[in-house]
Amino acid sequence: MTTPVITTDFPALILKHRGKVRDMYEIPGHDDKLLMVATDRISAYDVIMDDAIPGKGAVLTELSLFWFDLLGDIVENHLITADVDQYPVECQPYAKQLQGRSMLVKKTKPLSIECIVRGYISGSFWSAYKKDTVVCGFNLPQGMRESDKFPEPLFTPSTKAELGDHDENISLQQMVEIVGPQKAEEINRICLGLYQKAADYARSRGIIIADTKFELGELDGRLILIDEVLTPDSSRFWPVDSYEPGKSQPSFDKQFLRDYLSTLDWDKTPPPPPLPENITEKTKLRYKEAVQKITGKQ
Repeated sequence: MTTPVITTDFPALILKHRGKVRDMYEIPGHDDKLLMVATDRISAYDVIMDDAIPGKGAVLTELSLFWFDLLGDIVENHLITADVDQYPVECQPYAKQLQGRSMLVKKTKPLSIECIVRGYISGSFWSAYKKDTVVCGFNLPQGMRESDKFPEPLFTPSTKAELGDHDENISLQQMVEIVGPQKAEEINRICLGLYQKAADYARSRGIIIADTKFELGELDGRLILIDEVLTPDSSRFWPVDSYEPGKSQPSFDKQFLRDYLSTLDWDKTPPPPPLPENITEKTKLRYKEAVQKITGKQ
């Protein structure tokens, strides 16, 4: 069994940020670049599990690279290269660890909001809808069922919480107050365009993208797509062939893990419970199945 990469340590580089999954490094002498490394860590309910999913970082990287290429005509992205041989010399001592799970990217100023697009009603939106059909400023149709498709995809921003805290959904008007009307309109247009193209493609491969979270950053006054994109960590992927509105759907993402955790007597705060090997293995297989379906690679 492959040993999972839970954390990274590259002494010649400068650790800028350790997130739920990614470790970000600055490279001495290359102020305009960052090294983004996808570990095998997995989080649920904003808590990082002590147990990791072997190979998960490579799956996330492969999928992000695929989508960056497919969606490049809609908006520029931050990828410079994922070819380790092309990385700066300072990275070369760590080439083996970086292979297949890292990207050299342009340094940007990330937006202060999360960019979420929803094509189907699920998760926090479904929970809110059951209380009131007006959710985050959207007047949603009466009588929707869990997992129903929206008449049109919705751009639903949220605040960006500190590690361990929960993001909070905000209205489009609140986003305008944060970033200004012109930038808000551009963010909205980019994210809906990205979602529509990706959702159409994924459906042709047997996957529904129920919702997803994009990250945008600013570089020299323009918005570009950053971080990961359309992975099982940032999206809800449902199989087309078993889609049935009126209930929650089987999923290619970490919903499988969340469903297991919801059966435990755990209050969804640290420390996390240990994960049985069969749960980590099944989660790993779901991630691998998603990448195979979407990219067509075995």
